[in-house]
Amino acid sequence: MTIGEVLELSSYLVTVVGLPFAIWVFMVQQRAERENEDEEAYLHLADAYNDFLKVVLANSDLQLRTNAALPNPTAEQSERMLVIFDMLVSLFERAYLIAWKPDMSPTEQRRWNSWDDYMHEWCQREDFRNALPFLLRGEDPEFQAYIQRVAAENGGMSGGLVSGDGSPIAGTVSMP
Repeated sequence: MTIGEVLELSSYLVTVVGLPFAIWVFMVQQRAERENEDEEAYLHLADAYNDFLKVVLANSDLQLRTNAALPNPTAEQSERMLVIFDMLVSLFERAYLIAWKPDMSPTEQRRWNSWDDYMHEWCQREDFRNALPFLLRGEDPEFQAYIQRVAAENGGMSGGLVSGDGSPIAGTVSMP
């Protein structure tokens, strides 16, 4: 065998074995990078929820960590509660847009389940459900449908349902 034949055989070997191996390594690295980005996004959302809970703690007089609405809130308490609920809906929408997909891997499903649990927990509060029609105005239509379904599963939305443009659906009542 001549040196030229050895080099030609080596080039074929690199093409047949090396190129698919390089493609495989590239794909594995890309998948790992995507998983790291997804984990980072999840951690940012978790940090944002922890920051939200600090706001809830700073407003402990509103009793937001109980499932019962505050009896006879003052106008100032109602305003603070509405702002806090608005912050929460915004956070939930962000989580929905970042973490929810129709087809999720087990890791993605685990991450989403924690947000779904938070949404169910908050939708057990009647005052939160009642505020949803007002809070959902201008939000993503798919998110609106999702959170409205969660609210309905947890006692309904006595404030009324809203359409994708934020307007009340016929026969329902919305907040001002």
